[in-house]
Amino acid sequence: MVHSIELVFDPDTEAVIRQAWADLAGAGIPSQAPASRPHVTLAVAERIDPAVDELLWPLASRLPLRCALGAPVLFGRANVVFARLVVPTRGLLELHAEVHRLCGGHLVPGPMPNSLPGQWTAHVTLARRVGGHQLGRALRIAGRPAQVDGRFAGLRRWDGKKKAEFLIG
Repeated sequence: MVHSIELVFDPDTEAVIRQAWADLAGAGIPSQAPASRPHVTLAVAERIDPAVDELLWPLASRLPLRCALGAPVLFGRANVVFARLVVPTRGLLELHAEVHRLCGGHLVPGPMPNSLPGQWTAHVTLARRVGGHQLGRALRIAGRPAQVDGRFAGLRRWDGKKKAEFLIG
């Protein structure tokens, strides 16, 4: 399992996402609930040195940061990841770039390419392994409203091997 640096949402925004997870699960669509916490991944590597926590503390002071969950987005081809796009504001893109600038040397063996500035798609995952026959239902359940206004409230380092979060700041 990988390690990551992630933004987490305020309680109200998290509640909206968790409700979408519950609604998808209730419809038989394999949602994220309850295995995870709603988040937006900023950096991913096989391993992240815990020393990054102290380096990232100043970034945590930029929070809360407004965000908007926008259009549904799909990753993959057959059994897809169903997510909502996080509208890429200047503040979010600057924060993302700064995370990579500060963490670069601590991402072992290096950052995964899809998390790099210029190659990253900010999103929050709602469901995994969604088959084509389930997509229409998933869109009706979790694709609305067209935009959810929310806030990022925290920064964390996630250790996927231990399934442990370390809040930063």
